[in-house]
Amino acid sequence: MKASLPVRRAILERRTYEAPAEGRSGKLRLDFNENTTGCSPAVRRALANLTSKKIAMYPEYQASTRCLARFFHVRPEELLLANGGDDALRVFFDTFVDAGSSILICEPTFPMYRYYAEIYGARISVLRYGKQMEFPVDDAVAALRRKPRVLFIANPNNPTGTLLGHPELRTILHAAARTAVVIDEAYAEFSGVSVVPWIRKYPQLFVARTFSKVAGLAALRLGAVIGCRESLALVRRAMPPFPVNLAALVAAEAAVADRATMRRHVNEVKHLRVWFAAELKKLNVKTYSSAGNFLLANFGTGGPALIRKLDKQGILLRDRSHDIAPGFVRITIGTSAEMRRLLKAIRSQWSART
Repeated sequence: MKASLPVRRAILERRTYEAPAEGRSGKLRLDFNENTTGCSPAVRRALANLTSKKIAMYPEYQASTRCLARFFHVRPEELLLANGGDDALRVFFDTFVDAGSSILICEPTFPMYRYYAEIYGARISVLRYGKQMEFPVDDAVAALRRKPRVLFIANPNNPTGTLLGHPELRTILHAAARTAVVIDEAYAEFSGVSVVPWIRKYPQLFVARTFSKVAGLAALRLGAVIGCRESLALVRRAMPPFPVNLAALVAAEAAVADRATMRRHVNEVKHLRVWFAAELKKLNVKTYSSAGNFLLANFGTGGPALIRKLDKQGILLRDRSHDIAPGFVRITIGTSAEMRRLLKAIRSQWSART
């Protein structure tokens, strides 16, 4: 018997978001921008020291917040911890977005901005990245005159790798006096560009960060929202009392204490990102300048078939044909051995085409 329930229209009118995350064990996973090196050994040791009694109790947040605030060079009251980077984005909808109000995004970008907007029944104003994956700053300034509730910018952007510099970001913030501007810095460690130091100058500025990428804690789900004390106090009103689990807190403290491991990972990714782009260029495959731990490549009409063939070999890449154009592929930068394995497989398929 089918239940007749009063479901919100916004839910009925959208598809369920289903991440292609199952059946990936044992494969070369270069599709989710994960840290394929893994977390710091210090994280494993810290988790092993969790006692049964601690696990049975609700977590406390003050000590972890102070520790992680020092990592981000902010005050504890300027930092809010969340259940992963996705949850760090959801709180802005809970705080600022009513059904029918507008948000502004520039696509292609991280799909969770649109995902939450559809669930909350928001109107979505969309800009587009240019042919060379450049951000349309002038169009954004013009769109901000209509005072959308929230502007989301991934910086660097996923999947394009685009990085907005400080001059462009200042221009946008000056135009956004009546709009909450969320700069999603999931890949900031790889770009070296952050606007966290600006939070006290721009009360409309919020920065979203995650421990899933450089720290390698994706499975534990820990994100962060950073903003000036007064503005962040509004966002806190939308948060539940225990949003983050104890294992995530313990792991994050251990991860940030081992900064040498994170630095090594970032340096390796930067080196391999340049090398792999040069190798693809030799195959006449166009790539786009990236400031993240991934590359966007255009394999042309052979792209979808290449992804399918690599998948059969246990190599996973992210097809971006649906939101850019057929043939566009996002490639996570893994370890040196992983990238050489991928390159060998691509060369084999590309040579078979000629």
